[in-house]
Amino acid sequence: MSYRVVIPARYASSRLPGKPLADIAGKPMIQHVYERAVASGARLVIVATDDDRVYRAAREFTDDVLMTGSQHQSGTDRVTEVVQHYGFDDDEIIVSLQGDEPLMPPPLIDQVAADLARFDDASVATLAVPVHDAAEIFDPNAVKVVCDQQGYALYFSRAVIPWHRDGFNREPRQLPAGDVYYRHLGIYSYRCGFLRRYVTWPQAPLEKIEALEQLRVLYHGERIHVSITPQAPEPGVDTPADLERVRQRLQQAS
Repeated sequence: MSYRVVIPARYASSRLPGKPLADIAGKPMIQHVYERAVASGARLVIVATDDDRVYRAAREFTDDVLMTGSQHQSGTDRVTEVVQHYGFDDDEIIVSLQGDEPLMPPPLIDQVAADLARFDDASVATLAVPVHDAAEIFDPNAVKVVCDQQGYALYFSRAVIPWHRDGFNREPRQLPAGDVYYRHLGIYSYRCGFLRRYVTWPQAPLEKIEALEQLRVLYHGERIHVSITPQAPEPGVDTPADLERVRQRLQQAS
């Protein structure tokens, strides 16, 4: 099974500007992400950025860096520019690995690519992890997903889905038994032909309401297959506190 990884990396960030270049154990964060991707089974790993500072830093450890446009509203748009630039065939598989995931386990990169290869009628594949903690289930920053019996996504939401009528309509709230709730992990694999279609679509109403771009996929009738991984990877870097946590984690590992 052959696939490539694209790492979209923006310099701008409202909560942590310049985070791709943040020093972690003597390396910029983007290099840690790149090394995680290289340790997977990917045949090629490409860094895609719109900032000259990130471009120059990435060129210190790889030649596979592409300067992309600054107009992109999402990582998916940036990944699609890479697909167009390289002229990849429609049926080739691309994994989008965000540039703020320096602790992503390489086996999960392989898993999301293999899942898409296994389901021919899916345009996109992604991962989810079971959740049994009520605080996380009710956290709007933890995106939940519900699937059909074959693992195809029915809906993604920041709200609690499904709503446990009998357990949540009284206090204290009680979670149902078993694996019922799943948190979405923000790593995707795509077929290149799908990406070429995706970027021609306007934002969907549901996507705007929830601020979840994967809802554009469902809104247009495309299928997303969700593969379950039993253990969540360590969170990525969104805030200065996240950065400090990752620094400590990687310094201990070195």
